[in-house]
Amino acid sequence: MAPVTLHLFVTVTPTTVRKLLEKGFVVNVERSPIRIFEDKEFEDVGANLVPTSSWRDAPRDHIIIGLKELPTGDFNLIHTHIQFAHCYKGQEGWETVLGRFAKGGGTLYDLEFLENPPGRRVAAFGYHAGFVGSALAIMNFAWQLKNGGKTPMPGKHFYDNERDLIKEVQAELEMGIAKNHGKLPRVLVVGALGRSGKGSLDLCRIVGIPDENLLKWDLPETKKGGPFVEIRESDLLEFSNPPLSYIAIDHLPSLLPREASENFSDALLPSLFALENKSTSPIWLNAEKLFKEKVKELEKSGAM
Repeated sequence: MAPVTLHLFVTVTPTTVRKLLEKGFVVNVERSPIRIFEDKEFEDVGANLVPTSSWRDAPRDHIIIGLKELPTGDFNLIHTHIQFAHCYKGQEGWETVLGRFAKGGGTLYDLEFLENPPGRRVAAFGYHAGFVGSALAIMNFAWQLKNGGKTPMPGKHFYDNERDLIKEVQAELEMGIAKNHGKLPRVLVVGALGRSGKGSLDLCRIVGIPDENLLKWDLPETKKGGPFVEIRESDLLEFSNPPLSYIAIDHLPSLLPREASENFSDALLPSLFALENKSTSPIWLNAEKLFKEKVKELEKSGAM
């Protein structure tokens, strides 16, 4: 059987590429000047480097692996794509996105719906979303105490590594504690048993917030319904003095692009190995079944 050829323009890291090559996959990686992993890192593990955006001209049997939405255009999609497409829940423009696959004869394996037989996603960015979210919340807590809630905390640029982020959070937390009369913040994490909640709690512990200051809430604590006085009593969710803040980042884990990518790519790897036998793999069979169901919905809607 001919080896499976993967054409990558993002998502899979050099570490994962090396393991795929060792398994006999052929891996082509598009050059990019903007990702956290440099071209040389992929070359060093043995990948074939190909021009940017060359996926459009790749042989039809090559599997295209990306992350977010493909560039818009009037060309139809002929390949099998593995990515987040955001077109299965009626999002704006879903008909156009899905229609490009249907018209071109391509197939979409949407990463959001790639699940193990029990129904759990095989790979997600939730852990680092929680990790980064807590980091920003703690820094904002300190910023508000320092500035009296008069101005919002300035935006943050991505960090080259987790160590740099942790160092900054610890320094900001120390300053915040001093402004808070020596008191550590009380942190409420809702959804503490999930991926995001685990990441949030891990960050808090790493920077020195003890467990007695961490309120770990999940379904048992929230199923009764509000009001929840604990929210008002938690420092990072306080409504006044300092005032309530919220964090809005389009792709929260992108603040730690290297670690978030490594974590996601490593979780995805067993499923990528299964591409050699995707005609019998439950993960890929279910993903293809869902795609076909969504195409039928599109056809019935008359939007193609």
